[in-house]
Amino acid sequence: MGTRIEFTRPDGDKAPGYLAEFAPGAPGVVVIQEWWGLSPQILSVADRLKEAGYTVLAPDLYRGYLAETAEDASAKMNRLDWSDATNQDIRGAVQFLETQDSKVAVLGFCMGGALTLAAGVHVPEVDAVVCFYGIPPEQLADSRQIKVPVLGHFATHDDWVTPAKVVALEADLKVAGVEHSLHSYDANHAFFNDTRPEVYKAHLADVAWERTLNFLQAQLT
Repeated sequence: MGTRIEFTRPDGDKAPGYLAEFAPGAPGVVVIQEWWGLSPQILSVADRLKEAGYTVLAPDLYRGYLAETAEDASAKMNRLDWSDATNQDIRGAVQFLETQDSKVAVLGFCMGGALTLAAGVHVPEVDAVVCFYGIPPEQLADSRQIKVPVLGHFATHDDWVTPAKVVALEADLKVAGVEHSLHSYDANHAFFNDTRPEVYKAHLADVAWERTLNFLQAQLT
């Protein structure tokens, strides 16, 4: 189990987060929430990564708020300042985990997946990114400007991050010469979220998790 902390953003303000600390000098992973908020499911991902040997910080982008309906989550996401979340909260979290001896990845889901790719553009301290079914709007981040290796997990039955958008993302990464591996799963959006039985696919989530751990080990250790 982790602990609730506050960390310092680049602008000097404080931001809340959930820290699951493995050991001094361990590689770091910043975990970015879905549009629901910093939910128990996201905290469980942080705890699983700690068990795998990483020190993890999940910034609370909604400052304690948890949405209960999709309509509420959508409204909260649309009110979020995505640029501030990327350049201040996420960058501050990466800086908090970064040490002379350790590298840091950013990993996110849904809204957090989009912010994860944005971090690959705007957060110079990040070493790798893992995106679950999220692509940022071009006005936030141009995928051709990503500077670090990318692992992506996407669903073939997704009305938000459509297969066509994934194809376009891969084309951008190829043009930019970015090391990447994008995987598409016969599933719906949020297939990794085990608290949503209507979309959760356990066997596909297990495959995505194994690929994620292999990628993090290759990039951070």
